[in-house]
Amino acid sequence: MNKIERHNLLIELVDSGMVKGQAQLVSQLRKAGLDVTQASVSRDLDELGVYKNNGVYARQRNVASELGNVTFEKAGSCLIVGHCSSGLASAVTVRIDRTRIPGVVGTIAGDDTIFIAVQESRSQAAVLQGLRRIFG
Repeated sequence: MNKIERHNLLIELVDSGMVKGQAQLVSQLRKAGLDVTQASVSRDLDELGVYKNNGVYARQRNVASELGNVTFEKAGSCLIVGHCSSGLASAVTVRIDRTRIPGVVGTIAGDDTIFIAVQESRSQAAVLQGLRRIFG
């Protein structure tokens, strides 16, 4: 299982609302066949923007309400194009860059259009899925 798949599994576990500690995450990831350590899980949580809220891990949400409607679509095999309200593309790319979605090589913002370079064609779908989770 590669990093993108591991991150997607972590997101599923966190989104269940039942994860209370990193030891629990390590245990569940090992049950799924991954050889992980607490340190690697800690780094993954940081990269995914996961935080602890009332004793339970959670991810940031409601980004769409802050930035308006943001849409993404494939463009070729290693590019994703995003569209947003005029003047908000830079804010969207800052959010993408800070989230550090595995597989994203870089972003470029115009006024209402974002280009997202993807490392490999096989990771494009996972990146697109991650973007849609973040932006609704």
